[in-house]
Amino acid sequence: MKVAFIYDRINKFGGAERVLLSLHKLYPLAPIFTLVHEPKTSTWAKEIKIVPTFLNKCSFLRNRHELLAPIAPMAFESHDLSAYDVVISITSSDAKAVLTKPGQLHICYCLTPTRYFWSGENEYRGDWKYRLIPKTLRNYLKSIDLIISNRPDHYLSISNEVRNRVKKYYIRNSMVIYPPIEDKFYTKSPISHDNRDYYLIVSRLVPYKRVDLAIKVMNRLNKPLIVVGTGSQSEYLKKIAGKNINFTGAVDDSRLRQFYLHAKAVIFPQEEDFGLVPLEAQASGTPVIGYKKGGALETVIHGKTGFLFDEQSETSLAQAIDNFEKLKIDPQACIANASKFTSKLFEEKFSEEVKTLWENHRLS
Repeated sequence: MKVAFIYDRINKFGGAERVLLSLHKLYPLAPIFTLVHEPKTSTWAKEIKIVPTFLNKCSFLRNRHELLAPIAPMAFESHDLSAYDVVISITSSDAKAVLTKPGQLHICYCLTPTRYFWSGENEYRGDWKYRLIPKTLRNYLKSIDLIISNRPDHYLSISNEVRNRVKKYYIRNSMVIYPPIEDKFYTKSPISHDNRDYYLIVSRLVPYKRVDLAIKVMNRLNKPLIVVGTGSQSEYLKKIAGKNINFTGAVDDSRLRQFYLHAKAVIFPQEEDFGLVPLEAQASGTPVIGYKKGGALETVIHGKTGFLFDEQSETSLAQAIDNFEKLKIDPQACIANASKFTSKLFEEKFSEEVKTLWENHRLS
């Protein structure tokens, strides 16, 4: 069974790339076909065979992939995948557009239906780049996305939240296989909560992550907060932050583990498709204060491994922090919850499902 991966673009590192690396461990000989590849910002992929489209010849576009949205599906169609039995697209946008032949099996591991066309459209309305796209063009691209959503033979989803979206927007059924967290985040000896002295955010610093909400609340409460990550809002967030808030920028996983281990709680104020950060925190014995929507509902146990708040408002988050500090959450309960999302369980479930789908496909 010759396997190929299709991924939207390889030019950064985040939660989706961690998922991709977990899949590549299952099929280490599989190349990754993609839209564009920028080696300078994706050193994690240096040992993997990466096959970008013809658009990669223009180096200017490698980190400006949003400009390619109108032609990205067509570019993915240019990939020649005829040498492979099973094609696995890992995507939140256009990778599912690849063309396969009847004898081949195309499985889409869906991170979410294309966010800026469907469930996340409201998040992009304040983005000047989004507003530059005429509504007629957006509607046209949305119709193209709906067409290419029919190309995969089967869908797998990363969460129940995403499964519901796939059903609603693409009218396709899918099985949920939760992504794993890496074994290195698990600890056997968590630090007592009495010895933890700050709150923590681990995130890309972009608008929909709502890091601004956490900063405003921490300014009000004058509680120490460490913010790990970089993004388009970095300078703005630093301007509105008080002296109680420290920005670290990007950190390696060794330092990230230490931040998790010593935090009172990780604050997770955004709505996510799934979200690995709450699980990485819990694997370290650290609870989560999260927004009661999206993936957090599937990864955080309210009152036992964290506290979920109802609204993305300063009042709601401030009240959640106050309620959280009255709880006595057992670090071992956090670790036990995170243990449902190990690499071993993911590898067993994913490989078994691919094997079953391939055997059924050959017999059909």
